[in-house]
Amino acid sequence: MCRNRQHNFEQSRAEQSRAEQSRAEQSRALIKLLQYVFGYTVVSLQDIVKKSCSGGTPKKGVSEYYEGGNIPWLRTQEVVFRDICKTECFITESAVKNSAAKWIPENCVIVAISGATAGRCAINKIPLTTNQHCLNLEVDPEMALYRYVYYCICAKQEELLAKKEGARGDLNSTRILSLQIDLPSIEEQKRIVSILDRFDTICNDLTSGLPAEIEARQKQYEYYRDKLLTFEERG
Repeated sequence: MCRNRQHNFEQSRAEQSRAEQSRAEQSRALIKLLQYVFGYTVVSLQDIVKKSCSGGTPKKGVSEYYEGGNIPWLRTQEVVFRDICKTECFITESAVKNSAAKWIPENCVIVAISGATAGRCAINKIPLTTNQHCLNLEVDPEMALYRYVYYCICAKQEELLAKKEGARGDLNSTRILSLQIDLPSIEEQKRIVSILDRFDTICNDLTSGLPAEIEARQKQYEYYRDKLLTFEERG
């Protein structure tokens, strides 16, 4: 009897997995069709994210979780609208095994979800782990460029911050994944990312000039970024 139940359970899980895969394939096909007809389509982040997860904080005071650690561990104060090539803190393999901290692959879009940092985002250029106040989005490369998604989230800061709740002003994964963006073809995404990368480099390299001049250039960048990320239907 137990074997039959186990078999039925595994069969049910397999059928559910096949159904989910079929729905995902249908969704991808519909998105590509709408892109072909209208030049772009509106999607929620959940439509183009393969996997999302948060991390965890290994128990403080346990030396074996931190001393001699070489695993990059990201905290939300390091999520500041830039590429992340290194972290300030490191943890051990034991910490990963005994906490909710988990490895995420490079080129995820990381969104801070807690307190004063909520809404900030970044891209990790190295595999790393994060604390529980980061939502890590692994973008489906068949549907979107991770860097395009990053720029879209940057441009939607006001909308994202409006989703904060509670006394601490936290975000949750459901609210973030429901954020809608305009999604053109991959080729058009590449063109837009190329332009915005150049703009971003110029803005980040500004080290001289009056504060008012720097602020004006930043606003100019944000204006053109928002224009590039807004589409009109083909008429």
